[in-house]
Amino acid sequence: MLEAFTRQLRDQKDLTTEQVGLAVTELVSESVCPETKADFLSALAQKGETPDEILAFARALRAMAIVPPVDAETRARGVLDVVGTGGDHAGTFNMSTGAAILCAAGGVTVAKHGNRAVTSQTGSADVLEALGIPIDLSPADAAVALRELRFTFFFAPRYHPAFKQIGPARRLCADRGQRTLFNYLGPLLNPAQPTAQLMGVPKPELCEPLAIVLRALGVRRGMVVCGRVEKTAGGPASIDEVSTLGPTVVAEFYEETDVHVTELAPQFFAVQQGQLADLRGGSREENSAILIRLLRGEEKGPKRDALLLNAGAAFFAAGHVRSISEGWEYGSKLIDSGAAAAKLEELRTYNR
Repeated sequence: MLEAFTRQLRDQKDLTTEQVGLAVTELVSESVCPETKADFLSALAQKGETPDEILAFARALRAMAIVPPVDAETRARGVLDVVGTGGDHAGTFNMSTGAAILCAAGGVTVAKHGNRAVTSQTGSADVLEALGIPIDLSPADAAVALRELRFTFFFAPRYHPAFKQIGPARRLCADRGQRTLFNYLGPLLNPAQPTAQLMGVPKPELCEPLAIVLRALGVRRGMVVCGRVEKTAGGPASIDEVSTLGPTVVAEFYEETDVHVTELAPQFFAVQQGQLADLRGGSREENSAILIRLLRGEEKGPKRDALLLNAGAAFFAAGHVRSISEGWEYGSKLIDSGAAAAKLEELRTYNR
């Protein structure tokens, strides 16, 4: 059946929701060979995924996920995820992870969903592990930590066991230089089902369709962003973060509003002059050291600006502040008062 869908996609014909459901069943089956799965994923990517197809894949895979028992009181206060898809090849430090911790320090309940590095040196799981923050709690323990700490990391492999059968096909696609739908699906599959989300993508044309999908999945407040940086020979033109180095394309929606696309200019904020090299990270140990210095207030350069701008956007996406500027100032106060460092220490020493 997957072969028939591959032929359909090569004819530039979209998949129906029912066909996506059947395709997912075959993708997670042990009886279908990786080459057949890879051919299907490649054909889908080459045709170009529609928002309806992405939504159908997300819903089908969510239905297979293990759901943590998040209590009604925790859910009622709102749950935020701050995440980037990766794939920008910029090598920046883990801005979204730092912003997530800063938001938790400011009273936002943060359910961070992620994995180890795929397209970068250091994924969110890698840097959190290096910081000493637990990344592989059981679903029940993760739900308790979310209530008590206002922060939990949901390690993707624990909640999406079906992905094990898709991994070999994804690796085949990667060997061919072919990106797949799964490059963008991860942030749509948070098992805690956040009510607010700041999501970074590597290409500006992805912002609007993925915001439409987030809204359809039940996220009440969302921002999908892609930040511009200076173009260098062999370097990226954009990053999957809010950028301090150029305008950021933002596709946003709040409660009942439709998705609206705009640009956010860094000159509206007190950003220092910098270059992409100023925002680069390194190994998991190097990136964890960067986050420690930032959250302790020991780093005052362009990396602090990048953290504050992304945290400001996250606070705003969560409905915790009235503007990104207010979120920037709030994050700055949390760092300078020691509250951010205290939250980091609380997460590192949590008795689980």
